[in-house]
Amino acid sequence: MARARIMIVEDESIVAEDMKAVLEGFGYAVPAIAFSGKEAVKKAIDLRPDMVLMDIVLKGNMSGMEAVERIRAHADIPVVYVTAYADDNTVRRAKITEPFGYILKPFDARELQTAIEIALYRHQMERRVKESEQWLATTLRSIGDAVMATDAEGRVTFMNPMAEALTGWKGEEASGRLVTEVLHLRHEGEQDPAESMVMKVLREDMAVDLAHHHLVLIAKDGTERPIDDSAAPIKDHRGCIIGTVGVFRDITERQQLQERLVQVQKMEAIGRLAGGVSHDFNNLLTVISVYSELLLSRRSNHDQLQRYAREIKKAVEHATALTGQLLTLSRKQMLQPRVLDLNAVLDNMEEMLRHLIGNNIELVIAPGPGLGRVNVDPRQLEQVILNLVVNARDAMPQGGELTIETANAELDEAYARCRADVQLGRYMRLTVADTGCGMDAATRARLFDPFFTTKVGGKGTGLGLSIVYGVVTQSGGYIDVDSVLGRGTRFTIYLPQVEKAVVSQRSSAPSSMLLQGSETVLLVEDETEVRAAVLESLEMRGYTVLKARHGREALQICRRHEGPIHLLLTDVMMPQMTGPELAQHLAPLRPAMKVLYMSGYTSDALAQRQVVDPGTPFLQKPFTPDALARKVREVLDTPFPARTPGPSS
Repeated sequence: MARARIMIVEDESIVAEDMKAVLEGFGYAVPAIAFSGKEAVKKAIDLRPDMVLMDIVLKGNMSGMEAVERIRAHADIPVVYVTAYADDNTVRRAKITEPFGYILKPFDARELQTAIEIALYRHQMERRVKESEQWLATTLRSIGDAVMATDAEGRVTFMNPMAEALTGWKGEEASGRLVTEVLHLRHEGEQDPAESMVMKVLREDMAVDLAHHHLVLIAKDGTERPIDDSAAPIKDHRGCIIGTVGVFRDITERQQLQERLVQVQKMEAIGRLAGGVSHDFNNLLTVISVYSELLLSRRSNHDQLQRYAREIKKAVEHATALTGQLLTLSRKQMLQPRVLDLNAVLDNMEEMLRHLIGNNIELVIAPGPGLGRVNVDPRQLEQVILNLVVNARDAMPQGGELTIETANAELDEAYARCRADVQLGRYMRLTVADTGCGMDAATRARLFDPFFTTKVGGKGTGLGLSIVYGVVTQSGGYIDVDSVLGRGTRFTIYLPQVEKAVVSQRSSAPSSMLLQGSETVLLVEDETEVRAAVLESLEMRGYTVLKARHGREALQICRRHEGPIHLLLTDVMMPQMTGPELAQHLAPLRPAMKVLYMSGYTSDALAQRQVVDPGTPFLQKPFTPDALARKVREVLDTPFPARTPGPSS
């Protein structure tokens, strides 16, 4: 180990030589002796000793303390004062220069050695700390994330350049300020300030990670940026918090990339949707076109005309069903939920399901005891069960076992850890399991994608499981899939339970005679073909129909017509005036007239646009003559709700 080099500054040469002898006796090297302050500064800068033993009072114009200040301005050299003065004034002035030791003359040799060793060790430790701090500061300044440190009171003590850039505050400007003055945050989509991560750490004494919580940072100049941030406490050796360090980053670019990715995925989905829909609708339109031409042909006899009409009707029903499937897929289908006993639903379907799967598949239905009730659309629930059963049948071409089970279930925290969107509570569980071919991971990943199918030869549209997913989620439920190649597949559906009694279905639909009418209907429809078809359908049922192409013409008819008008049947979206706007204009003229809206848009979509209020009488296009007559009769036969008496006018 190299000997420490110690320079002596002493204006008494005899004392200086004695000190040199003592130091060399302890194994130290003495590269120089200076007899004045000026000489001490020059030699210390030139020689850079490991330590200086400095007398405070020196001959000449420069004291030892002044010499130390000048040496410190050029070099990091520890100083130990050796002096005969110990008065308060001298000690106070010496402390300002931050000496590493203070020895009074006369001194013991061992006392001198002890002071030197302590000073050398302390200086070495301080140098290591400074190097660590410099390394840390350089690292923090060079990283791409913003870093901010505070003391235990939440006052800023450090900011790296990225933190300065994002907040708009310079480090020296922010130093000493509360972090809440420098870091202004709010939640995305809200205007109220969000709590600072630093204050949360100081309050809870634990690290806080607020990534993906959609925070917005408001800079000093008002600029806003979305950020992810986190913070952690800084503790001393006793575990007490002495400050915090927070890290945050601008995620604007990441959000833009995510939005682009979502847009690309949407376009891909639209492309798949358009491809699948165009194929099916082109086939249906071909059927309608061919049979329509044959109907117009004079070469056809009466029986053929009847058959052509039936084929056209069948194609229209198919197109209507396909539209309903697409609406369910996009969660815009108009569901008509009722409180059901799932065991009763399965009991009613059992015979049909056995015929559907064939004799080579064993069907086991295991209804759970004391099953809770669910509030779902019965037709859609039956569609879900049918789709799952058909898929299971197709997965077992050589036969197997199909099991359908029902049971009560409780979705708890353990289940929620696997699904971030789950609502805890009581559910009804429906399980459909087969012993078929199973699926690999790639197939499971795309299982609910629209128009994705593993069936060959054009069998299946690829909408079945998408419909299942749409119905279940639209009904507030969840669906899980477990499958292993060669070992079968299990679908588990959870539907929320309700504390209501089962609602029984009506025994029969109204007879054709009950759908007749003699009232006057004002029909408003801007599409000529639709208007003509609805007009003829209503007149065949006995109604008197006044037709209008748009709202203005309907207003003129209402003013001219002398008799009563019992019902306004109007399209919703029309040029010049919407259906609801027309109804509002007609209300003072015909206060007893009821209103029924019809549209190719769903009532849900119209409600979202704030065009039609939820619960308003509504008929979804396309509809059959029977559906039209039934809805018209229902609205006409429903009495006006009792009016709450208002203030007298």
